[in-house]
Formats: sequence, C-alpha cells, structure tokens
Amino acid sequence: MTAKLTSVVLDSPDPQALARFYSELLDLPVTRVDGDWVDIGDGTTKLSFQHAPEFRPPLWPDPNFPQQIHLDIQVDDIDAAESTVLRLGATLLSTKEAGFRVYSDPSGHPFCLCYD
Repeated sequence: MTAKLTSVVLDSPDPQALARFYSELLDLPVTRVDGDWVDIGDGTTKLSFQHAPEFRPPLWPDPNFPQQIHLDIQVDDIDAAESTVLRLGATLLSTKEAGFRVYSDPSGHPFCLCYD
C-alpha cells in the first residue's frame, strides 16, 4: 500500500478568516475557496479549513478541552515571528518550554513557533 498525506484540515467557525491567518503566517497563497472550504498551499504544502458551526476550541492545556491537533512552525527569529502572529490575531499561551512558544490561532487551535 502506498499512502500520501494530501492536506491537514482544521475546523473553524470562520474558515476564510483562519485561512487568511495561516496564509499570511506561512506565506502560502489561498488556492481554493469552495463554499465552506478553503485551501492554502504552494503545490508541496497544503492546509485546508472547513466550516464547523458547532466548533468548540481547545483550551490548552486543559484536558477537558483537548487540543486534538497542533502545528509546529519553525522560525528563524522567534521575537519577529511572535510579533507577526500576535498582529495576525494569535494569543500567546506559554513561553515556559525551551525551544518553542505556544500560541492559539484565531479559532483557538494551539500551535507552536519553534526556534533554535
């Protein structure tokens, strides 16, 4: 059997807004808008966003509202990257760990900015 991951899909109450957030953060263009579905990508990397009207955001690290999935995003300059994600609507959740900082995106999904 051969398997290939084609996309990671994030639920959101506003998939177009969340797609814009990640499009700017990752410098990936919006490649498809189809009703309640949006793709961003460059032909190699693709993220998709689907409308989920009953979406309940994770409340990291609260186990009663588990994160379900998170993205690790490598950056060269953590302070510049943090400034960018906060400007785009992210929320800082933790700076306790060495090598990464934890944020939530505008829909509440946790993600990490990783640095050396």
